[in-house]
Amino acid sequence: MNHPDRNTCLDSTQLHELEQSFRRWTGETLRPDVRIARYRILIIFLLIRYTGAKLSEVLNLDPFQDIDVETYTVSFGRVIGDSGRASRKVHLPEAVCREIRGMIAGPGFKKASAGMLRVDPGFVRRKFYERAEACGFIKALGAPEPLRRSRAVELIENNMPFPAVQMMMGHSTPNPVSSYISFSEEEILEVTRFFMEKESRRKTSARNSFFGKIGTIQEGDIQTRIELITLGGHKVTTIITNDSVKRLGLKKGKWITAEIKAPWVILDKSINGPESSADNVFNGVVEKIIQGEINTEYRVRISDGTKICSIVTSESCRRLALGLGDRVWVLFNSASVVLMTG
Repeated sequence: MNHPDRNTCLDSTQLHELEQSFRRWTGETLRPDVRIARYRILIIFLLIRYTGAKLSEVLNLDPFQDIDVETYTVSFGRVIGDSGRASRKVHLPEAVCREIRGMIAGPGFKKASAGMLRVDPGFVRRKFYERAEACGFIKALGAPEPLRRSRAVELIENNMPFPAVQMMMGHSTPNPVSSYISFSEEEILEVTRFFMEKESRRKTSARNSFFGKIGTIQEGDIQTRIELITLGGHKVTTIITNDSVKRLGLKKGKWITAEIKAPWVILDKSINGPESSADNVFNGVVEKIIQGEINTEYRVRISDGTKICSIVTSESCRRLALGLGDRVWVLFNSASVVLMTG
């Protein structure tokens, strides 16, 4: 799975506009039978929009069995038989999961069979095209495949680890020897759950976030050194007090978020690596530059797709002389890292 091109998909604002178009369209009819038919299309859209699943996967779902409102997950590729085991589980935002279950619990769906979503794919595509055109978009961008790509881009831009996006989309890893294979499917599912909850809260922050599992804990007399390992194999080190370790309930193997404020991130464009005592050093590519009169913001993408934001003074900006596409080192001290368990 390669990083999708932004020109072949919709951004988050456009996805929201398209979603609202589907909702308005669903509510425009007073005929119960037509409304049920439109609900089916809306459910199919919501499942593709939020899970990134293929149209064929969604049409084969049994919503009564495959959507779990207790865990807010959708099971794709469920094996019919004694085990009922699913080949892939994907988290849904809680509100979306409850909304879908609320729709299928209505009187119009109660008598529906397990194949209630088995709508003609051509008909689904036509309705998707219509909604895209109603929003003023190129109709092709409303098709299931671009919506799937759009979801992948949206998650990557929100810093969901690339391996988690791959698993969510049903892609096998292109690099079987990558460091993230040590994480189980259940652990990667936990990562997607964390990001779904974070997305649902829709909080904005001036911090950079790394999500991963505690790999090592080295306790000293007063302070403890914590090393977090992300799904992309990156290690983030922080030093906190022993009291904080106890208060946060930290232990090896626990999932946790490491946050670093953008002004604490240092950039270095030396070729052979920075001469610095910073514990956390990453190499990446400059993807975005926002220049202001006083400060300049740089956004750097490192190897696993994680984006790190750094804010420097405009004077430092002139000294760095960085341009889009330039390689740069990103550094921050362990004392600058704040751990979050929520």
